[in-house]
Amino acid sequence: MSQARKGGFAGFTLIEVMITVAIVGILASIALPAYWDSVTRSKLIDGTTKLGDFRAQQEKWFLDNRTYQTVPPNGTNCGVADPTPGGSDAFSLHCDAPTPNTYNITATGRPAAGMSASFVYTVDQANNKSSTGPSGWSGNGSCWAVRKDGSCQ
Repeated sequence: MSQARKGGFAGFTLIEVMITVAIVGILASIALPAYWDSVTRSKLIDGTTKLGDFRAQQEKWFLDNRTYQTVPPNGTNCGVADPTPGGSDAFSLHCDAPTPNTYNITATGRPAAGMSASFVYTVDQANNKSSTGPSGWSGNGSCWAVRKDGSCQ
């Protein structure tokens, strides 16, 4: 700070303020992308957790009914109805049972909840997992990728 002529402080100089603004700008340019990646990763974990829970419900249905389809069969509908996503749910889940002994569950990102629809995670009755992501995020054909580089959970 600059000193006034009579011993008091007059305030900050323009150069001091500009240096401070530049430092804050640099720190923000580093911190904000990392923060948004962290938020996205937390939504991915939430989505894959719900996908696993839905898979467990479908397996329980099979143990009780010896089929993955509704009883009596109604097209390719799974025995467990698709959950209705809440307002903050980042993914919507859909189950398709093409045969009595197979199913595919798909979790798709919901743009209304801040998640790109390009995020798609799947699992089937044999626990085969796969994932795809938007530009900049690598998917993985053999697991649920939860990081930009395609590494798995």
